[in-house]
Amino acid sequence: MSGWSNGTYNESYTSFLLMGFPGMQEARALLVLPFLSLYLVILFTNALVIHTVASQRSLHQPMYLLIALLLAVNICAATTVVPPMLFSFSTRFNRISLPRCLGQMFCIYFLIVFDCNILLVMALDRYVAICYPLRYPEIVTGQLLAGLVVLAVTRSTSIVAPVVVLASRVRFCRSDVIRHFACEHMALMKLSCGDISLNKTVGLTVRIFNRVLDMLLLGASYSRIIHAAFRISSGGARSKALNTCGSHLLVIFTVYSSTMSSSIVYRVARTASQDVHNLLSAFYLLLPCLVNPIIYGARTKEIRQHLVALFQRTQQQVFTEKPQSLPSNRELPG
Repeated sequence: MSGWSNGTYNESYTSFLLMGFPGMQEARALLVLPFLSLYLVILFTNALVIHTVASQRSLHQPMYLLIALLLAVNICAATTVVPPMLFSFSTRFNRISLPRCLGQMFCIYFLIVFDCNILLVMALDRYVAICYPLRYPEIVTGQLLAGLVVLAVTRSTSIVAPVVVLASRVRFCRSDVIRHFACEHMALMKLSCGDISLNKTVGLTVRIFNRVLDMLLLGASYSRIIHAAFRISSGGARSKALNTCGSHLLVIFTVYSSTMSSSIVYRVARTASQDVHNLLSAFYLLLPCLVNPIIYGARTKEIRQHLVALFQRTQQQVFTEKPQSLPSNRELPG
């Protein structure tokens, strides 16, 4: 397809070649094993905690249901990126159409923003539970929880949709090679041959406004929560409240620090290779998916107890299933 012609462009590419890690084209197959192992660990750990929450009636409470939803989003985020990347690494078939590219872009950013919105809902849940414990059951009902999740979906869509819609209107004439393993917004915008100042402005404004607003809301919520927790007279209840908040704060730190560090390095470290930038993108996409179930599984007492019981039952079943002993041979007559 033709691109530039006498300083102007007359056509736009409608399919693209995802290069993944451009500097490792000859060793692409070597990337399959580490990313596949990481993906399987993410699937196993997240699914294990989700199964524990779903199978135990005592965990059918707003906080644990929100944890399960967060981990389900982790699985979706990893699945959106890793399987197509592994397929392209192993088969070298890494061409993607523009509609599929935009669809992948929407899914990636929607799941990232939805993940942050779930953390906001969890902060509200803990705020009510610790600051208004007696009224918690009548305030945080199943209907309210469903409404907040729908609101989180709506907010995530409204944040991501403008960026993707603007990207769909851009003409891509410079090249049909995306030097990335996924349809990341700025990697795609580098291929444009027109004015994309509006796209850059909207993308940067949405990201900054979203992050600043989220941090303000989370900071206000958890400052009130921690203040209220220290005023609890019972030492056991105070310790439980602070431990729960500590788990949420660790997850928040993991999600926001990985995202912000990737954005900062992308804009500051201009001299770094494209492989380094792509590795950082994979880092901020997959690190929360890997760390979140470990944090909630290890630090949340109720989930940890059920996981330990599950492992003990599994271990007992393994040891009790002994192979049948062979019948002893009869002694031969002398």
